[in-house]
Amino acid sequence: MSATSTARRARPPRQLRASDRLGPGSGLGLGLLMLWFSVLVLLPLAAVVVTATEGGWSTFVSVVSEPDTRSALLLTVGEALGVALVNAVVGTVIAWVLVRDDFRGKRLLEVVIDVPFALPTIVAGLVLLSLYGPRSPIGVNVVGTRTGIFLALLFVTLPFVVRTVQPVLAELDAEVEEAAASLGANQATILRRIILPSLVPAITAGTSLAFARAISEFGSLVLIAGNKAGETEVASLRILKYIEGDYYEKAAVVAFILLLVSALVIVALDVVSRRVAVRG
Repeated sequence: MSATSTARRARPPRQLRASDRLGPGSGLGLGLLMLWFSVLVLLPLAAVVVTATEGGWSTFVSVVSEPDTRSALLLTVGEALGVALVNAVVGTVIAWVLVRDDFRGKRLLEVVIDVPFALPTIVAGLVLLSLYGPRSPIGVNVVGTRTGIFLALLFVTLPFVVRTVQPVLAELDAEVEEAAASLGANQATILRRIILPSLVPAITAGTSLAFARAISEFGSLVLIAGNKAGETEVASLRILKYIEGDYYEKAAVVAFILLLVSALVIVALDVVSRRVAVRG
């Protein structure tokens, strides 16, 4: 055995630095964090999964085989994806305007963007019903249509991309863009190689939040969707029907499917974000 191998075996294990150890306050804070997170998130999610799997695979098959449930799931996922894509584009443009431009009414627009955060979702539904319902002052009635569902989801998800992209855009160094322009880079190159890689993580994060909110939205859709089975019934309203009919396992199955789809979309967006940021 060589001397080098003997020295490696005799080497004592690496000692933890003082910065690697949790202090009493940090340890207590971490414990409270995990307890709070478990009570509010992990335990409810675990309860949904357990309830959904109690009936076995046959319950999943029977629920998904129901035409109305399958239609509600497809409608919900499709509308949520469409809303998330619109938010990714429009939300980024709005954030750009708020950060890079100065105009009258800018502060008012900042307040209006946060209105969907402040309004209870049922109030948001009532507002949309008043504007786009049978008594619409502008003569537009989209109640009981997929267009109405799309508008309601756009309303409640508007702030997510704007508020995630805006602070990142504000922190971008304009001198880097000016330097690239002085070296001959055109606007498209600056956008693709400098601005976009920095913004993509924020855009995908906001888009993920918008999708998750849209796929689980309930309050704003109660008055707008019309709840027509097979046509305008979304998954959250389908869950309510199952609960009212005392079919808790079926309701949990639909909830579990929504949770799974949401998780897959969030992971996919995160992968896209990382690849774009690296290639940028």
